[in-house]
Amino acid sequence: MRTVLLFLLSAAVAFCEIRVGIVGTDTSHVIAFTRILNDPSNPSHAAGARIIAAYKGGSKDVESSYTRVDKYAEELKTKYGIEIVPDIATLCGKVDAILLESVDPRQHLAQFKEIVKSGKPVFIDKPLASTLEDAREIARIARENHVPWFSTSSLRYSDVCLNWRSDQNQGVITWGPGPFEEHQYLDLSWYAIHPVEMLFTLMGPGCEEVTRVAGKNMDEVTCRWKGGRIGTVRALRPYGEYGAVVFRPKEVLQSGPKLKVDYAPMMKQIVTFFETRQPPVPNEVTLEIFSFLDAAQRSKEAGGKPMRLR
Repeated sequence: MRTVLLFLLSAAVAFCEIRVGIVGTDTSHVIAFTRILNDPSNPSHAAGARIIAAYKGGSKDVESSYTRVDKYAEELKTKYGIEIVPDIATLCGKVDAILLESVDPRQHLAQFKEIVKSGKPVFIDKPLASTLEDAREIARIARENHVPWFSTSSLRYSDVCLNWRSDQNQGVITWGPGPFEEHQYLDLSWYAIHPVEMLFTLMGPGCEEVTRVAGKNMDEVTCRWKGGRIGTVRALRPYGEYGAVVFRPKEVLQSGPKLKVDYAPMMKQIVTFFETRQPPVPNEVTLEIFSFLDAAQRSKEAGGKPMRLR
C-alpha cells in the first residue's frame, strides 16, 4: 500500500509540473537551466517546472550560435531526454510555457511572433531584442495578445543586487565583461547587458541621460537619473570580472574580487512567473533599459555627446 501511495504522489507531482519548452539551443543556458529544473538531486533545483521539448533554431552568421546549436540540442536529447521538435508551432502545442533562449537577439522578434499565437507565458533570455524598436514591438504584440513576458539577466539576482538594492543608494558604479559581436547594433546589449542590469537593479528606473566614452579596452557610460543621482557602468573588453560600488549618505559599499553569480535564484523567479503570469521585473523597466542601451549607442556614434533616452 505504501508503495502505491508513493507512486500516486509522485505521479500527482509530475502532473502538476509546468511543462516548459525551449526555443533556441545555441546557448549554454539551455543546459544549465535544464539541470536546475529537471534534476531534483541538484542542490540548486527549482521545483515546479520541467523542460520537456526544444526547437533548435540557430543563426548561420553568428559563430557562437552555429558552432553550438547542434551540440547543445544533442546533449538535451541524450542526457536529459528532451524531445527536439521541428518548429515553434509544434513546440507550443506540447508545453505550458516557453523559454526563448536564442543567443542571437535579432531572432527574438520573429520567434516571439510565432510563440505569441499560443498565448503562453514567455521568458526571453537576455538581451530582450536587437534594437529598441524590436523591444517595443515585442511589448506591443504581447500587450495586444494578452501574453505575459519578462526578460532579465541573472546578475539581477546576484548577492550584491539582492542585498544592496535600496532607495538610499545615491550613486552606483557597476562593471563587467563587454565583448562585442559584429552583427549586433546595440553593442553593449551583447554581453554588457549584465552590468547594465545590475546598475538598474541598484538604482531603480528613472534614467534620463547617458554619456558614453569609448576606449580601447573598455567603454564607460555615465548616466544621470531623475533627482540628480549619477550611475556609471563600465564594459570591460574582451572580458573581466563583475563588480559594483554603491554610494549612500553614510557609507560606501564595494563588492569583493569575485562576485557570486548563480542561475538558481533567477530560475525560481521564472517558475513563479510561469505559475502566476506576473513578471517579477516590470516590462516598463526592461524597456527603459533598452532605451538606455539605445541612447548609449547614439552617444558613442556622436563621439561622446550626451543623449537623452527616447
